[in-house]
Amino acid sequence: MCGIVGYTGPREAYPVIIKGLKRLEYRGYDSSGVALLNEGKLNVYKKKGKVAELEESVLGKDLHGHIGIGHTRWATHGEPSDRNAHPHQSQSGELSMIHNGIIENYVQIKQELLSKGYHFTSDTDTEVLLNFIEDIKKNNSCSVEEALRIALKRIVGAYCILLISNEDPDTIIAARKGSPLVIGIGKGEHFLASDASPIIEYTKEVVYVNDYEIAIVRPDELILKNLGNEKQTPFITKLDMELAAIEKGGYDHFMLKEIHEQPETIFDCLRGRLLTSSGQIMMGGIENNLEAFIKAPRIIIVACGTSWHAGLIAEYMIEELCRIPVEVEYASEFRYRNPVIHQGDVIIAISQSGETADTLVALESAKEKGAFIFGVVNAVGSSIARLSHAGAYTHSGHEIGVASTKAFTGQLAVLTMMALKIGYAKGTIDETRYMQLMQELEAIPEKVKEILKDTTNIERIAIKYKDATDFLFLGRGYNFPVALEGALKLKEISYIHAEGYPAAEMKHGPIALVDEKLPVVFVATKDSYYQKIVSNVQEIKARKGKVIAVATAGDEIIPGMADDVMLVPDADEVIAPLLSVIPLQLLSYYVGLAKGLDVDKPRNLAKSVTVE
Repeated sequence: MCGIVGYTGPREAYPVIIKGLKRLEYRGYDSSGVALLNEGKLNVYKKKGKVAELEESVLGKDLHGHIGIGHTRWATHGEPSDRNAHPHQSQSGELSMIHNGIIENYVQIKQELLSKGYHFTSDTDTEVLLNFIEDIKKNNSCSVEEALRIALKRIVGAYCILLISNEDPDTIIAARKGSPLVIGIGKGEHFLASDASPIIEYTKEVVYVNDYEIAIVRPDELILKNLGNEKQTPFITKLDMELAAIEKGGYDHFMLKEIHEQPETIFDCLRGRLLTSSGQIMMGGIENNLEAFIKAPRIIIVACGTSWHAGLIAEYMIEELCRIPVEVEYASEFRYRNPVIHQGDVIIAISQSGETADTLVALESAKEKGAFIFGVVNAVGSSIARLSHAGAYTHSGHEIGVASTKAFTGQLAVLTMMALKIGYAKGTIDETRYMQLMQELEAIPEKVKEILKDTTNIERIAIKYKDATDFLFLGRGYNFPVALEGALKLKEISYIHAEGYPAAEMKHGPIALVDEKLPVVFVATKDSYYQKIVSNVQEIKARKGKVIAVATAGDEIIPGMADDVMLVPDADEVIAPLLSVIPLQLLSYYVGLAKGLDVDKPRNLAKSVTVE
C-alpha cells in the first residue's frame, strides 16, 4: 500500500518525483503530495485524488529543489482528504515525512504528545510519529537520525519512512520494517522508492533495504545502519527490468497489456526450466531441496487474494501428481490462529509482490517452528524471496494493473512445474504421464495466443451483461478455483457483486438466487467432471438463469445449452486453468470498460498489500 519516492542529487527533484508517483500510483491513489527542500526552505504540496490532480494544483508554485520526497496514498488512518495526504510536516515546520505502513500504538503516543501541547492537523498515525521524532530530537538535543532511531524502538507496527529536514538540506533519512524500500545508486545522486519502477529510467544499480535498517542518503553517499547504530554493508543488485515493461506500449490500459503479454510471460517462466526434449525440469530451488519435498509429511500453501486461488489449483495438482497432503491457508488467518506446524513441513508462500504483510508474518512464525519455506514470487529481491529457504521466480515482469492477470498465470506455470518435478522424482507419476503433461505445458503460450487473437466475442458478452447487479461463477475440480478467480476479477474491476462456488454446491444455497436476470458463468471445459457440469448447466437453464460458458473448442453440447460461449483450446485438466482463466480476465476487463470505470486503478484497492 502507498507509493513513496525520494530524490537527492543535482537534478530538479520535482520532475523525478512526480514521474515516479505516476508509476507507483497502482499502490494507492486516494491522495498524493510532494515535499521539496530549496535553500533551506521546505515547500509541501498535497492534494486529494490522483497524481494528475496534484500536478494541476501546483501549477505556478515554487517547485525548485534538488532534494524531495513524494507519496501516493492508500488510506488507513483518516479518510482521503487534503489534510490527511502525505507528506506531513512537524509542528515546528522543520521536518517533513512520508510513510507507508501502520503505527499500531499511535493513539498512546498521540495522547502523550497532546499532554505536552502538540496539536495535529490530520487524522493520521504518520503525523503522530513525525511529531514524536521531533519531540525526541528537541528533548535530547540529538540529530534527526538519532531521534528516528529512538522513536523506532518505541513504535509498534509496519513502516517505510522517508524523512527530510531543513537543518540538513541534502539528506534523506529512510527506514523500513515490513514495507519495501529500494534505493537507486546514480552518479552523484540517489533515488528512493517503494519498488524499482521509478528508478529504472535513471540507474540499474539498486540496494534493497532490509527490515530494521536506517539509510542515510546524500547525493554522493549511502550509509546503512541497524537500529543499534552499527553500519551495514549495502548489497548492490543489478535490475533485470526494462523501461518498456512499465509503459503501456500502445494499449489503452495496463490491464489489457498485461493480459495480452501472457503468451510471452508464460514462455519466459518456462524457458530454461521446461526441457521437453530431454524430459527434464530444471528448477534450482526444487533440485537443491528435493529431499525436503519428497519427505514432506504435508505441504501448507500460504497466500492472499489471487495468489490464494493459484494455491488452490496447486493443491489439486500436488495431491494428484505427488500424493502429498496439501492445505491452502489465507495468510491473514494463518498468522493469527496458532497453527500446528511440525519439523519437516513445507510452507509454499505465493505472492506477486513478495511483500504481502500477512504472508510475511505467517512465514516468520512458520520458520521459527522449523518448517521449510519455499517462496513463489514475481518481484526479485523482495522480502519473501529473502526470507525463504529457497524459491522460484515467476518471471512475469512488472505488473502494474491492480487486478492481477499475468502474475496469476506465472504462478500457475511455476506450481505446475514443481508438481511435475516432485511427482516424477517420487515415482507417483510414470514417465508417460510426466512427458504428456510437460508437452501440454510447453504448448500453453501458443494456445493463450490463440485465445487472444480475437476478443470481440468476449467484448460483446461483456457489453450484454454490464448492467447485471450480480454474477455467479461455477466450476468443478481444477476449474473451481478458476471460477473463484473469475468472480474476484469481476468484483475488482466492475464493482458488480460476484460469487464463485463449486458447481455441485449451488444446490446447497446459491441456486435460490437464480432467475432470468442472473448471469451464471460456468467454467465448463472438457475434463473428468464434464458430464456433471453439463447436468449443472441444465439445472440453471431449468430455472431461466442466463448461462455464460467457458467451453473447449469443438465441444457441441455446452455451446448448444449456453446463452453465450467463450471458447478455449483443448488441454489436459491439470493444465487447463492456464487457458480457462484468460476469457474471465477479459470479461472483467471489458465489463469494467463498458461501465466507464478505471480498470487499472479500481476504487479502494492497491496492488501490494503491505499493511494488515
